[in-house]
Amino acid sequence: MDISSPWWTALAGLAVGGPAGFAVFRARLCTFGAMEDAMVGSDWRRMKVFALALGIALIGTQILALAGIFDPERTNYVTTALPWLGILAGGILFGLGMALVGTCAFGSLVRLGSGDLRSLVVLLVFGAVAYATLRGIFATIRVDGLERIAVALPAGTRSDLPSLLGWLTGHDLRAILTACLGVGLVVPALADRRLRRAGRLMTAGVLLGLGVVGGWLATTLLVDEFAHSGTPQSLTFVSPVARTLFGVLFEQSSLAEFGAGSVVGVALGAFLAARLADELRWEAFDDPREMKRHLLGAVLMGSGGILCGGCTIGQGLTAGSLFALSWPLAVAGMALGARLGIALLMEGSLSGLVRQTVVGRFGFHNKP
Repeated sequence: MDISSPWWTALAGLAVGGPAGFAVFRARLCTFGAMEDAMVGSDWRRMKVFALALGIALIGTQILALAGIFDPERTNYVTTALPWLGILAGGILFGLGMALVGTCAFGSLVRLGSGDLRSLVVLLVFGAVAYATLRGIFATIRVDGLERIAVALPAGTRSDLPSLLGWLTGHDLRAILTACLGVGLVVPALADRRLRRAGRLMTAGVLLGLGVVGGWLATTLLVDEFAHSGTPQSLTFVSPVARTLFGVLFEQSSLAEFGAGSVVGVALGAFLAARLADELRWEAFDDPREMKRHLLGAVLMGSGGILCGGCTIGQGLTAGSLFALSWPLAVAGMALGARLGIALLMEGSLSGLVRQTVVGRFGFHNKP
């Protein structure tokens, strides 16, 4: 096969993103919804599905690494330093923005495919702000500011758990880590009787996990390194959305990559699922207040997603599949931001949130 054309990776992204978007729409699977269920309703079923996806992604990715097919050190997630402050702060911003919008970047693409015009506005603003943070007016602040605050790793190590543990112990523990953590992530979903009966949810989790593995495989095997330089990539929906927007507006060649193909694929997959289920509905903002909330959320997600190096899928699944040290920081930040956003939406204002916290924790009440 002639792989000299970069459009092969774009087609691979389309092939991976399409089934993911289709399955996620049918399952009504959403990362923010899963967090909200767990935080507010103590319902962990959808979180278990994402754990299943992460477990499959991790096992598949590490098998590729152990077989010598794929090198995690060539990715942007496994580096020689860990900009912890930018990752944590970006995760908080992304989580807060996700709560204001009601879903993440991946979920916005799924909603767009089903006819939600609010998501079109969100994605346009999100992509523009992400590109400005990645390469535009905010890039200098990012590079010379937050990303300079980083932990330099010991010589010869990288920012992933197997590399760090190998330096500490002198042994390669990748296979043991993969077996232990992979099984630990997959078992809770398989052991849940209700989830085993929820075929659509389980299918969506499996396809997301396999999609991450497929992304690493495609961008490793379908790239001619002599003709086109680049790093392996997989499912993530922050910078790819930004680059897709840039490619549509200015430079068509920017669309010839896995990320752009996966962005289009997710929206098309969701569109097909909505069409087949007769659930394609055009939706718009109810009022200016809802629009302002979505716009603010899009700005926070766009800037935060670039700072933390990915979205709930990019960091939550893709970086996690590499044992990247950025994964726990980004996910913790997103969870904290989402919880703050949920509280803000319930209280209606920051002052209301502070007042409820003070009253609830210290027992201070206004005198009658």
